[in-house]
Amino acid sequence: MMPSPRTHRRVNEDNPRKGIRLSEKSKSFHGQSSGTNTPDLLRRPRTVPDLLAGGRNSTGESTAVNIRPLKLTKLLLNVTIQRSVGPVQVLISLESTVDDLIAAALRQYSKEGRRPVLSSVNAGYYDLHYSQFSLESLDRTENLNALGSRNFFMCPKNGSTTTTSSLSCGKQSDTTTKISLPWLKFMDFLL
Repeated sequence: MMPSPRTHRRVNEDNPRKGIRLSEKSKSFHGQSSGTNTPDLLRRPRTVPDLLAGGRNSTGESTAVNIRPLKLTKLLLNVTIQRSVGPVQVLISLESTVDDLIAAALRQYSKEGRRPVLSSVNAGYYDLHYSQFSLESLDRTENLNALGSRNFFMCPKNGSTTTTSSLSCGKQSDTTTKISLPWLKFMDFLL
């Protein structure tokens, strides 16, 4: 018959303490010392549950402090310029308009030395859209806080001096619909 683990003693020739019980070894493995019966308790730090409510007065009652919510002063906006690799991040004040955002995005783009190099950094030559799929441009006098978005797309205007490789958003959408129409007619013919 096999002895139970409680009474089983393991004898090791190299160990001067012969006959250590396995249960005592497991206690030492889990951080409890086998020689003492009183476990060392970890001290818990003193916490203040009313830390955000304010301090306490002499009677022990908590005094509520009026905490004002932080007022938003600036916006971090992402503006993707047509044919650029990624968006330009612009930090701008709340009172700014769409025209101010266009000018700030162009300044930031040229400051970072992005490619492709823009033919003009004049803000009047560019329009701002909600996305590259939006054909309507935003009103230049509209406040940025009222727009409801933090990501925008900027492309050259229709009447600006652009090269043939950088067509404006409106012209580019017109050319894609003209190109796709013959294919659509062909597809209708097949059905």
